[in-house]
Amino acid sequence: MQAAVKHRAPPFYPPWLRGWHWTNAGLFLVLVATGLSMHYADAHTPLVPFRAARLAHNAAGLLIIAAWAGFLLANLRSGNIRHYRVRLGGLGGRVLRQTRWYVSGIFRGRRSPYPETARRKFNPMQALTYAVLMYGWFPVLAGTGLMLLFPELAPARFLGWGGVWPAAVLHLTAGFAGTLFLLGHLYLATTGQTVLSHFEAMLTGGEFAKEERS
Repeated sequence: MQAAVKHRAPPFYPPWLRGWHWTNAGLFLVLVATGLSMHYADAHTPLVPFRAARLAHNAAGLLIIAAWAGFLLANLRSGNIRHYRVRLGGLGGRVLRQTRWYVSGIFRGRRSPYPETARRKFNPMQALTYAVLMYGWFPVLAGTGLMLLFPELAPARFLGWGGVWPAAVLHLTAGFAGTLFLLGHLYLATTGQTVLSHFEAMLTGGEFAKEERS
């Protein structure tokens, strides 16, 4: 008599997504470090030698754009893109409910109003934030970065400014916004069942939670 074969459920975070996530995180940290070095360091005491910082920044920028393109393709082909679709109806109320949990409910031991499931990986706040980041913020960061790397791509004038100056200002602003998101993301990653559970899931793949009604 043959023993029954148990089929293991697919991971919550598939290998391609985990690979992209950690690659993206590492490249963004390189961009932050080299960008800050080029922007703020004194000419005589740079955090990173300017030439090395520029080369590393440009290389990491091109690589992170390639990784983003791969993410878009894999996200579409795997069907994972459904988690980035934001339901507009009642969105304000759902975001407010999730915000209240982050601000107070989590410290009172209450369960998240929108727990992760196979059908819904992101709570309303996450879905909105990630959709804006991946399909709004990143194209701005990448586009302005390419204009700085290849000035001929920049418009001759924009809002009365000439040259690549508008692209430089927008690129710096987007960089600071991304850095602030990273800090918030690191904190929110500690709000799982344990402080490290989300980090472990992104390393091992994690498991699907039981389906729950919205």
